[in-house]
Amino acid sequence: MQEAVNRFAETICAAAAAGTPLRPRGGGSKDFYGGPLAGNVLDTRSYAGVIDYEPTELVITARAGTPLAEVEAVLAEGGQMLAFEPPHFGAATLGGCVAAGLSGPGRAAAGAVRDFVLGVRVLDGRGRDLHFGGQVMKNVAGYDVSRLMTGAMGTLGLLLEVSLKVLPLPQVQTTLRFEMPEDAALRSINHWAGQPLPISASCFANNELTVRLAGAEAGVAAAQAKMGGEIQSAGDAFWSGLREQSAAFFADALDNAPLWRLSVPSHTPPLELPGEQLIEWGGALRWLRSSAPARRIREAVARAGGHATLFRAADKSAGAFHPLAAPLLEIHRKLKLAFDPQGIFNPGRMYPEF
Repeated sequence: MQEAVNRFAETICAAAAAGTPLRPRGGGSKDFYGGPLAGNVLDTRSYAGVIDYEPTELVITARAGTPLAEVEAVLAEGGQMLAFEPPHFGAATLGGCVAAGLSGPGRAAAGAVRDFVLGVRVLDGRGRDLHFGGQVMKNVAGYDVSRLMTGAMGTLGLLLEVSLKVLPLPQVQTTLRFEMPEDAALRSINHWAGQPLPISASCFANNELTVRLAGAEAGVAAAQAKMGGEIQSAGDAFWSGLREQSAAFFADALDNAPLWRLSVPSHTPPLELPGEQLIEWGGALRWLRSSAPARRIREAVARAGGHATLFRAADKSAGAFHPLAAPLLEIHRKLKLAFDPQGIFNPGRMYPEF
């Protein structure tokens, strides 16, 4: 496998010398996400496989080109899971999962991708083989570069290996459904979040609040009795459709209007924006299907203390990611310069400036 790393390093050094852009890519399942694609594909799928997994340690280390489905299958055999429930959107790889930094329905309860990244191995824009972090939380000292790579969209370097914290699979899961308007749903889910209830996911759409309970059998049963609601027999399929965006709401978004990903404080009241919304993470993540001007959407979300990402759209001339304030943009610029001085990795994928 070191031969593959050496080939990657040679390709990077040659691209840096020639000023040729490179596009790190695994399964290509997130090609739609972010800014325009540029550069020669640097395919990571030849560098695959689980390197180390010991269930008692709650840590798995695998190469970036490993299919995400393979990682999850190995964990399932050990009775464990990636608790942040990353979407696949097709043939996802572990490297693409970390580079995109996207989490699924369980994010509000368990944490985001970056909360589970313990260490990474990466090739920077000079072809240097760098290691950051390790396999335990206490290995982190100084700047947490491992987590910095999470969600960087491959703009800082080529991910080679990732160590992730994993969690046990819950004993039982139950899905409950309630009929109520949006404001009542937001109040209810935030009220429940302040109580010792095993809520692992939530979703509101079309005047229906759907909640997943997960954990020990006794705890789930007690929470169900306290909360009420109607038990849904097809709960697993519902959450899978949400995680993979195969549910009707997302299919309609692709056909009829751009899909926005709005991140706001969970207690934010209903956003008065045109279009259809689906709300996750106890109110903190709001999907908006709307043809409203980007400026109007982003200003409304900024007033609420959040940010708006143009997630799926044919026209992303307004920019995929929420514009950064000048100080933050300068931090990004300096990080890019430090890791990728020739600017060869995914130029323009996050921001037009680099």
